Amino acid sequence: MKIYIVRHGETALNAKHVMQGRLDEPLNKNGRDLAVLTGQAIKGMRFDHCISSPLNRAMETAQIILRESGNDIPIITDERLLEMNFGDLEGKLISEMGEEADRFHMDPFHFKGFPNGENIYDVCERTQAFLKELIAKDDGKTYLLSTHGCAMRGMVNFLFEDSSDYWRGRVPYNCSFTIIDAENGEARLCDVDKVYYDPELIVDHFKK
Repeated sequence: MKIYIVRHGETALNAKHVMQGRLDEPLNKNGRDLAVLTGQAIKGMRFDHCISSPLNRAMETAQIILRESGNDIPIITDERLLEMNFGDLEGKLISEMGEEADRFHMDPFHFKGFPNGENIYDVCERTQAFLKELIAKDDGKTYLLSTHGCAMRGMVNFLFEDSSDYWRGRVPYNCSFTIIDAENGEARLCDVDKVYYDPELIVDHFKK
């Protein structure tokens, strides 16, 4: 069983360094272009199933990658793949968070969470419940999951040797993959933050 987890392509709010969360922003041109390049680079790779966050940017990323890679399969949505709920801070610039932004990115497990939103433990609980349920199916199929940066890190956190290091040094790049092999109910990470497009095109919006 193989599981490819992709973070959606870039949006205008990503480029502006806005806390996006559950805001249903579409991909911008760069986001669509990266998804096209990604799909073309993996042309011939066969996916049996695709499951996506219901948000526009994740759905569109999955649609483009499937089309360009030659996979004509339906996309199922699951709300457990939604991005973290940033509550009252959704739509705010990251710079407006001040010290809270530093705590969220440097030590998220001790970050209290967002007013009227989620904390990291909430994200881990719902995303890992999804992934563990999928791994337990052990059906030998290949899955494409389309989700979001914080949700992706939370989903696979339990598979890292050091689970206290949530971000692994960065928010996952747009259209980057975390890849998992699973067999007999056991899973292992094969790759993290893998891009199939030219690395020169990577934009790290959260680099200090």
